[in-house]
Amino acid sequence: METIRTAIPERHTVSLDLQKIIEAKRALRRNLAARPIAEKLRMLDALRERELAIRGRTGHPASAAALREKPTPYRANTK
Repeated sequence: METIRTAIPERHTVSLDLQKIIEAKRALRRNLAARPIAEKLRMLDALRERELAIRGRTGHPASAAALREKPTPYRANTK
């Protein structure tokens, strides 16, 4: 988890400037791309562990059917 936090530092302010957002994303991607493959794999393992902790170890992966809601029945008033 610590490797994720060092790769993606916490920020306390939100910028609504699109140019700043795009540049920050590019910088983050360059930073992640420059890391050794072993470190990227450790980060991936940490993300998997976090996902399991959130979802629960016995849970099933979310599927489209699990997220689908039943549509509300609407009737056309023909009278």
